[in-house]
Amino acid sequence: MGVSLPPREANLFKLIVKSYETKQYKKGLKAADAILKKFPDHGETLSMKGLTLNCMDRKSEAYELVRQGLKNDLKSHVCWHVYGLLYRSHREYREAIKCYRNALKIDPDNIEILRDLSLLQAQMRDLTGFVETRQQLLTLKSNHRMNWIGFAVAHHLNSSASKAIEILEAYEGTLEDDYPPENERCEHGEMLLYKISLLEECGLFQKALEELQKKELKIVDKLAYKEQEVSLLVKLGRLEEGEKLYRTLLSMNPDNYRYYEGLQKCVGLYSENGHFSPDEIDQLDALYKTLEQQYKWSSAVKRIPLDFLQGDKFREAADSYIRPLLTKGVPSLFSDLSSLYNQPRKADVLDQIILELESSLKSTGQYPGRMEKEPPSTLMWTLFFLAQHYDRLGQYEIALSKIDEAICHTPTVIDLYSVKSRILKHAGDLVAAAAFADEARCMDLADRYVNSECVKRMLQADQVALAEKTAVLFTKDGDQHNNLHDMQCMWYELASAESYFRQGDLGLALKKFLAVEKHYADITEDQFDFHSYCLRKMTLRPYVEMLKFQDQLHSHAYFHKAAVGAIRCYIKLHDFPSRSTAEEDDDMSKLLPSQKKKMRQKQRKAEARAKKEAEIKNEESSAGGVSKSGKRHAKPVDPDPRGEKLMQVEDPLLEATKYLKLLQKNSPDSLETHILSFELYMRKQKILLAFQAVKQLLRLDTEHPDSHRCLIKFFNKVGSMNVPVTDSEKLVWSVLEAERQTISQLHGKSLFETNNSFLEKHEDSLMHRAAFGEMLYVLDPNRRPEAVKLIEGSTNNLVPRNGVLGPIGEWKLKDCIAVHKLLGTVLVDEDAALRWKERCAKFFPYSTYFEGSRRSAFNQIGKSTENGSSNHVESTPSNGKLEAFKDLTI
Repeated sequence: MGVSLPPREANLFKLIVKSYETKQYKKGLKAADAILKKFPDHGETLSMKGLTLNCMDRKSEAYELVRQGLKNDLKSHVCWHVYGLLYRSHREYREAIKCYRNALKIDPDNIEILRDLSLLQAQMRDLTGFVETRQQLLTLKSNHRMNWIGFAVAHHLNSSASKAIEILEAYEGTLEDDYPPENERCEHGEMLLYKISLLEECGLFQKALEELQKKELKIVDKLAYKEQEVSLLVKLGRLEEGEKLYRTLLSMNPDNYRYYEGLQKCVGLYSENGHFSPDEIDQLDALYKTLEQQYKWSSAVKRIPLDFLQGDKFREAADSYIRPLLTKGVPSLFSDLSSLYNQPRKADVLDQIILELESSLKSTGQYPGRMEKEPPSTLMWTLFFLAQHYDRLGQYEIALSKIDEAICHTPTVIDLYSVKSRILKHAGDLVAAAAFADEARCMDLADRYVNSECVKRMLQADQVALAEKTAVLFTKDGDQHNNLHDMQCMWYELASAESYFRQGDLGLALKKFLAVEKHYADITEDQFDFHSYCLRKMTLRPYVEMLKFQDQLHSHAYFHKAAVGAIRCYIKLHDFPSRSTAEEDDDMSKLLPSQKKKMRQKQRKAEARAKKEAEIKNEESSAGGVSKSGKRHAKPVDPDPRGEKLMQVEDPLLEATKYLKLLQKNSPDSLETHILSFELYMRKQKILLAFQAVKQLLRLDTEHPDSHRCLIKFFNKVGSMNVPVTDSEKLVWSVLEAERQTISQLHGKSLFETNNSFLEKHEDSLMHRAAFGEMLYVLDPNRRPEAVKLIEGSTNNLVPRNGVLGPIGEWKLKDCIAVHKLLGTVLVDEDAALRWKERCAKFFPYSTYFEGSRRSAFNQIGKSTENGSSNHVESTPSNGKLEAFKDLTI
């Protein structure tokens, strides 16, 4: 126990604690200073003063005082508890747990410390410890509902759902018959639903259903009750009852796709892959026609049949679905139908339907077979759909002609310019796409979404300065650029990072990629407050779902992109170290030892001076921003605005490995993960780890060009290694020899034969031919002309499609760009790269990369808006990407 204080000072200490809890930090500091005047070595007061200072952003002072307090009173549980709170506030959870455990050695029954420890254990997923701590809390205070529920949840998270059920049943046994009172009905109902979900998880479906029906009157959330009941009925095989209940749910919400899916399961007409026999299609058609009579205003009941209908029935259903939405002018119609384009036959039918509608509207102003005249806007929306239709099929020229026709028809619709921008982006004219997106933005300056689309197009065109100016129009006044970071605007940071990477600015690219990674750390941190809140409010099912989501957080697409980008930056830094560092090393190597020592001292002094100036500047800027509680409201000054310090890492590959491990754990089924793993470990000379990456690539996609590249590169590298000498080298060699026999591509073949057989399998594929040519050059650099000739011999075969105007080539723009870079940088044949560029300019006439004949089509159209546009082109002449539009007025 801590040293006891006289009554007056003891009351002041209570005031410090109360002031801390109510965030009246100045008041708490005053009380602490009053105690310390008489008792300057009182450990608990020193610790509480440090904790208070920590809340006022005075971190270094806080740690010093708390450590001093602990040193003065090592036997005080308060000092250890405060030290744990200090660590917790700075996200050092493992250290905080150690401090809490030390506090509990002194006061093992302190409920506050136990509760704080349990929260940290839940956060760190120390589930065994979480169960023990929760059991201790329940033992100490068994009349508290939250302790019972917390103990049950702890067992559930620790994969012991049956034990959790027993605890909840024991808790219910302590309740009176008339429980719950009116003000606790919602919380109690949620607890019951949680218990039933646990029974379902354990496979006790019958018991769960009986329990659910028994407690029906005590469950407030009737929709959740019905959904849980129908789920159990289906699992029990009572499909007739399930069908009736699904029909009841549909009457409540006829646009819920899950209810239709459940109804199909109940009537025996459900398929995981969406394939049905002709008889099943007829039955489904009859079912949905019946439902359509009941729910005439439901869009889902009309849309779902388009997924399974075929032939004439599909044509009829699609026609009747599309017509009213074109008349109504629904911009999202194409997005709604876009999944149908995965079935080529349906894409051809949609092509025929829309062309017939367009022809009829142009000639008569009516739909085919109708007498009523359509409003003029119907033709515009039909052209709008057609433009997106041809864009999806890769017919960019026709798509642009249709969207231009729609713009001429009604030049005031913003969506037309946005879609034209998207078409131009797909066609490869990124500069014109950005300019059209800016025109759309200027037509409605209050639309955040259109502004964001414009920013994204500008970043894709590498117009970063212009994009920043446009993005901050929708941020708060003040530090506008950092405001985007505070809002966790990850799409913006990723797009700008990729732009910086393309332009070779690795410092800023790394800074943006790592900013996204920090957002995910913040999201992980944000779950902390819910550990106590959800148990208190009894939102137990969403709480468990949230924890499961958090465990899979780093498998999200944005994190994957950020980690991949950061790894690529570090690899590039390893391959091409920054010049400034290399030059400094050269200069230092020429100096005498005494001169080197002086130089290093000067550098250290300069760094210390710069750091001190930044701190002073930070304090000055925050001096006016102190609240009544004493907390400073100031944003820290960015010490590395250009990301230069991020580039000055000693071992870039070591930094890259940290992110690679996260990818390997959370994105194991991504080819990109294992390609980067191969690149990284080959540079680090980690042969077995590199081979592991090759095996993972072969597992995921044996025939992928990158899998073939890595396979050939690896065994070519192994073949060029020196004869093993040490025992470890011999062991590695024997493992590789044994594993080589298990790879079918290499079995009984040389690397040249493996490469040739790969080409024979994929002779018509551009990217496979490029991979073959590159590996031929790797295996024998003297055969470079043969490799180049083979790549140039690729033909852009036409894809046969019914009803599509004009030919569609197989080649994709991004693939052709990759081949051009391969010819220029890897095979180092400038003439071949130039020939390829001229050839691709004909296939992609709108591409700015290949300098196609129709690029930057935007300069053919000049428009002015009346709602206060700003000419971005003139305002940023230094950008250099919009010189073609310098005379353009928007």
